[in-house]
Amino acid sequence: MQIFGFFGSILGYILWAAWYIVRNFGIAIIIFTIFIKLILFPFTVKQQKTMAKNARLQKKQLEIREKYANNRQKQQEELQKLYERENMSMTGGCLTSIIPMLIMLGIIYSVAFPLTNTLHIDAGRVSQLSSYVNTIPGHTSLGNSFYAEIDLLRVFPSIANTSFITGLFTPAEIQNIIDFGGSFNLFGFDLLTSPNSFGIFSVYILIPVLCFLTSVITQVITMRINGTQQMQQGCMKIMIYVLPLFSAWIAYTVPAAVGFYWIMSYVIQLLQSIVLAKFYNPVSITAKSEAQHIALLEMQEAKIPRIYAPSSINKGSNKNNKNKKK
Repeated sequence: MQIFGFFGSILGYILWAAWYIVRNFGIAIIIFTIFIKLILFPFTVKQQKTMAKNARLQKKQLEIREKYANNRQKQQEELQKLYERENMSMTGGCLTSIIPMLIMLGIIYSVAFPLTNTLHIDAGRVSQLSSYVNTIPGHTSLGNSFYAEIDLLRVFPSIANTSFITGLFTPAEIQNIIDFGGSFNLFGFDLLTSPNSFGIFSVYILIPVLCFLTSVITQVITMRINGTQQMQQGCMKIMIYVLPLFSAWIAYTVPAAVGFYWIMSYVIQLLQSIVLAKFYNPVSITAKSEAQHIALLEMQEAKIPRIYAPSSINKGSNKNNKNKKK
């Protein structure tokens, strides 16, 4: 987990810069998410091209799988030949998926650990703060300790004047933490609060509901515009709904800031996929591939040496033909 904390600490500087400009954590999350999407844009383009190529080859892939359904080895051989003819790699999209995943996990760590990764306060002092808060009578901590630092921001203003806090942090640090924690209000939502603390009939239920809907809609529309919906079979179709449900449950039990980040990430991802599909869709990829194939044939044809017969030889051969006829 230290590697994700390392990424989270680096990305936390970006989140801090966005917050320092707008002084609102919710808006800073939006700016932060857009900026991260720009960083990941080259990987996203690569993934979009791969999905478009897979959609173009979908019919041929299905034909091979059906034809060699009882011979997995032959099936893999024919698929490999297909990929080689189409200049595709069976594992070509792995790297472009792994790197963004590592960065996305780092983003979660930068959002979930605002004191150590965004404000960059020493982890030892944050640990002392957490231990002190847990000794306060009547304090109820979050059930999920992973998001404990967000909970610390919520209770910090009420203990900021205690001797323990003034001895642990400088006056500038105390004011900085208070200002940062006070900027988690957006559109009437306190992003430091967990939706489950209000129940399912509160307005905060919109956070997990929107988290679920944006996740499903993004997946369905992305597959549809890329023509890959038919490739999702069996358990893969079920996972389209299971994983968003799991995310919605997490968003219901953790501070709303986490769910809000997921919502914005899904929305921006959907917009990005729609825009990219205009340029990298199965139709345009097919047209480009065919154009490249034609150009390659023309180049190969141009390399073939041409033999021209001299005119004198042609005249001589014509005279010989006339003499033979006589």
